[in-house]
Amino acid sequence: MGHNYAKPLTSGQKMERLLTRIPPAWAVTLERQAGTGAWKALAHSPKQEGAWSGSHQDPADALEDTWRRNRTVIA
Repeated sequence: MGHNYAKPLTSGQKMERLLTRIPPAWAVTLERQAGTGAWKALAHSPKQEGAWSGSHQDPADALEDTWRRNRTVIA
C-alpha cells in the first residue's frame, strides 16, 4: 500500500508561494508584535487601504490571512 500524502509546506515555502501571488504593485507590510512574538501583516493595492491580518505565530500565516481579506479588491 503506497502512501501518497503531500508534505505540508514549510513557512518559507508558503511565504514564497504567497509573494508570487500578490501583485507586484501591492504594498506588503509584515510586523512582529513586541512582547508576544506574534506576527501581523498587511497587503493591499495602491488604491485601497486594506485590512490587517489577525495575530499569528507564523509570519506566513499572517500574510495569507491579509491576502485572503484583501484579494477581492484586485484592480
